[in-house]
Amino acid sequence: MKKTMQISGMNCKHCASLVGKALNAIDGVKAKIDLKNKTAIVKLSKDISDDVLKKAVIDAGYEVAEIKEKKSLF
Repeated sequence: MKKTMQISGMNCKHCASLVGKALNAIDGVKAKIDLKNKTAIVKLSKDISDDVLKKAVIDAGYEVAEIKEKKSLF
């Protein structure tokens, strides 16, 4: 499953790095950060709640504006 997280307050490469490290530290998560769009594309290899993802970002010092599940065409 993939999710897109809209991250508030992420304005530089250092910010993106902190968010990426926080999300990738969660077992079963592989995150790719898009600084330009202020998003994190999160691939989950097991069931992880949105609350767990949000907490990791908040603990890193940022806010989650929105989480959307990415629908697969296949």
